[in-house]
Amino acid sequence: MVTARTVHRDAANQPANDERSQLLRKLGSRAHQLRATTRAADHYCGQESEADRNTGSWLMSCSVGLAAELAADVDGMARSLRDTPADAALQQAVTGVRARAHQLHAAARAADHFLEQESVEDRETGSWLIAAALGVATKLAAELDDSVVPSRRTVAVDKARVEPHDPQLVRSISAATGNARGAA
Repeated sequence: MVTARTVHRDAANQPANDERSQLLRKLGSRAHQLRATTRAADHYCGQESEADRNTGSWLMSCSVGLAAELAADVDGMARSLRDTPADAALQQAVTGVRARAHQLHAAARAADHFLEQESVEDRETGSWLIAAALGVATKLAAELDDSVVPSRRTVAVDKARVEPHDPQLVRSISAATGNARGAA
């Protein structure tokens, strides 16, 4: 049952919820960027040529920076939620994402460290750690996707501009569908 008080309370929380959803979406897009960078590093580190492996190592160094920024932003969001009253589900989701972001940063740093070493064994350890970081990045991106409230984008269509018997509209539709009718 929806009462006038419930509607008022929901309307009052709407700007804060929209702001948080936008921030979660932004963090999610950055997590997907980080996942893609880590995936590319994994691909290039598995190649035969030294140039490709160097590219993979450079990509992993980029992933370390991206992971540090993402973890810092998630920490900031967690602090802001702690300072303001928020729903328990959002706080729980951010807590899980925060832990995962720090795991990803640690895995990326470790992979980058081992890839910079000279021994083959250390480089193989670095390659394994890239795969571990990729798994964490994939989970982080999925968790952020799951924590965002789906929103419906409204597109304003000016229906007054469309005439029901507009000859230009009829010609456009006929041109677009003309071959489809002829083939049938």
